[in-house]
Amino acid sequence: MTGYLLGIDNGSQSTKVTVFDEHGKVHARARVPLRPNDTPRPGVVEHPDDDLWDSIGAATRAALDAFDGRPGEILGVGLCTIRFCRAMLRADGTLAQPVLSWMDERVSRPYEHTNPDVRYVTTSSGYITARMTGQFRDTAANYQGVWPIDTDSWEWVAEPDVPRGMLFELVQPGDRLGTVTAEAAAHTGLPAGLPVFATANDKAVEALGSGLADDRTLLLSLGTYIAGMTTGARNVRDAKAFWTNFACRPHEYLYESEGIRRGMWTVSWLRDLLGEEKWLNAGAATVPAGSDGLIAVLDWLAPVEAPFRRGAFLGFDGRQGPFHLYRAVLEAIALTLQGNGNAMAAELGTEFSRVLVSGGGAGSDVLMQIVADAFDRPARRAQGGAELGAAICAGVGLGLFGGFDEAVAALVSPGAEFVPDPVTHERYRRLGEVYRELPGHTDPLFTWLASKGE
Repeated sequence: MTGYLLGIDNGSQSTKVTVFDEHGKVHARARVPLRPNDTPRPGVVEHPDDDLWDSIGAATRAALDAFDGRPGEILGVGLCTIRFCRAMLRADGTLAQPVLSWMDERVSRPYEHTNPDVRYVTTSSGYITARMTGQFRDTAANYQGVWPIDTDSWEWVAEPDVPRGMLFELVQPGDRLGTVTAEAAAHTGLPAGLPVFATANDKAVEALGSGLADDRTLLLSLGTYIAGMTTGARNVRDAKAFWTNFACRPHEYLYESEGIRRGMWTVSWLRDLLGEEKWLNAGAATVPAGSDGLIAVLDWLAPVEAPFRRGAFLGFDGRQGPFHLYRAVLEAIALTLQGNGNAMAAELGTEFSRVLVSGGGAGSDVLMQIVADAFDRPARRAQGGAELGAAICAGVGLGLFGGFDEAVAALVSPGAEFVPDPVTHERYRRLGEVYRELPGHTDPLFTWLASKGE
């Protein structure tokens, strides 16, 4: 390989764009925050105006400005966007109405054709592909939920509940979506004609870029939605402790535990209230495991099946301060995922021997150590993420590597490892039992509060 790969990660809170070389070394990186969602009424959560496309343009231009090479040395682009969004497009590929966030209650129901301006219905990745390449083509691996897709064949069902002409052509991760148009080149700074490659849903792309490759490893994805993930070749249906998603390798699957909605959003919210993240992490490291009895209930965004739930802190007695609040949230994240991950492993008939941690929260040493102690397993910081996973797909699509395994071996490097402390694990083991019993005590309270209009 005598060039570079560019990975785009359009996430729930920001768009990140990174330029990698053939060893996975970062040569330029930029991040542009998304604007706050529009929430004009309960249940409606929309991306304002053309924010997804605008942020991708701004982040790509910023990354290219920081790049020490020439744009012409970039060989290909991997495109990853937010999953579970819904985009309604005009015939020319522009938005007929705002993109529905994954948090919008309408995305849990099949599409209803009420706007005559809508010619196509697609995901966020389909929309950005149309803007980037002019092609009405999308990765099959970003269609989960109510989309009319056969999860065995990765193809549209024979009789979809959306007119077939309104749905995009489906391709596989690593397939070419098209090339950058002149209009998209002006918007992004990328060279016109540059090939753009399909990835999958953002969690699966993150898993690929983190190096997740076997069912003995649990990946904790610390994003706006936090989940534990592992991988396999079976399309497991009707599981109780997890659900089966498409992986970022064609016809492989990603198993996802129950998760935490607004997970790292809650951490960001608390940071904005209390102070700078570096200060909070340093202070939280001085707080004993268990946060001196303070417990966080992480339902800042209630699960769909229990909409009455709310977030809470329990156990104040005057000893606690801002560092306790912060550590209690980190402990709640780790212990919730430890319980959910173990339940998934039991149903899959496996046992996790190691934990990978990806996302912005993985940069926190105190959170990494809490994860290792909660799981009683070595916890390794993932060096890559969705941007690297997107670049891997581009490299495979260009034929630079002899498949995904070779690309991962070349581009993904192991990060720092944190070793569990047996004494702290025993404290977390007991505290984990408390977390598992908590809903039985807090659900009646939150149900009562909801009935009173609180």
